[in-house]
Amino acid sequence: MSEPLFLFGYCLHSLNSVSIFVRLFLAVLLGGIIGLERGIKGRPAGMRTYMLVCLGSTLAMITNSYIIEVFGASDPARMGAQVISGIGFLGAGTIIVTRDRQVRGLTTAAGLWASACMGLAIGVGFYVGALIGMFFIFFVIMGIHRLDTKLLSKSRSVDLYVELKESASIHDFLEHVRGMGAKVTYLEIIRSKYDKQNRAALLVTLLLPKRKIHYELLAEFHELAFVEFAEEI
Repeated sequence: MSEPLFLFGYCLHSLNSVSIFVRLFLAVLLGGIIGLERGIKGRPAGMRTYMLVCLGSTLAMITNSYIIEVFGASDPARMGAQVISGIGFLGAGTIIVTRDRQVRGLTTAAGLWASACMGLAIGVGFYVGALIGMFFIFFVIMGIHRLDTKLLSKSRSVDLYVELKESASIHDFLEHVRGMGAKVTYLEIIRSKYDKQNRAALLVTLLLPKRKIHYELLAEFHELAFVEFAEEI
C-alpha cells in the first residue's frame, strides 16, 4: 500500500475533523437511502427520519470515542448500547393498529432500529460493515417486500373485510365458507365503514383448504347475492 493511501486510511479510522465529516456524511447518505423506500410509500417514518436516526447514532458513537480519547476513561460500547435500546421508543411510535385490527409499521420500526445500528458502525469507523449492512437492509426492505407480497397473495390464511346486504346474511356467508371447505379462525362483527346505512360488516380470517390466489377468492365472494363488498386487509 502506498504511503498516501495508508495515511488516508489512517486518517479515516482515527478521530479527526476529516473522519468526523466523512462519518456524518455517510450517516446522512446511507440513512437517506434506507428511508427513501419508506418515504415513497408514505410511511410514518420517511427519509428525513431515517437520516436523523442514523446521524444521531453515528454522533453518539463519535462522542463516545472522543470521551475515551480525551478523558481516557469510558466504556467504548456504553453509549452505543443506550442507542440500541433507546431507539425502541421511537420505533414503537410508528407501530399502529388500524380500524381493521391490523398492525402496521413493524417494518418501519425494524428499519429504524437497523438504521441506528448502521449509524453506530459508521460512528466507530467500521465503514465496510456499514456499507454492506446498508445494501442488505435496503435489499430486505425493497426486494423481499415483493417476494413477501407474492407469497402472501397465495397463502392459505386470508384476512377479509366483508359487508353484507343484510345482517341475516351472516349465516349465509358462513355457510358458504364452510361449503368451500375453509375454516373461520377469527370473526368479528363491526359497523360498516362504507355503507351510510350502518349495516353490519365482518372482519374474518379464513384458513383455506388449499392455496388460492386471493383476488380470485374476492371475485367469488363478490358474485354472491348477499355480499355487498369484500376486500383483503
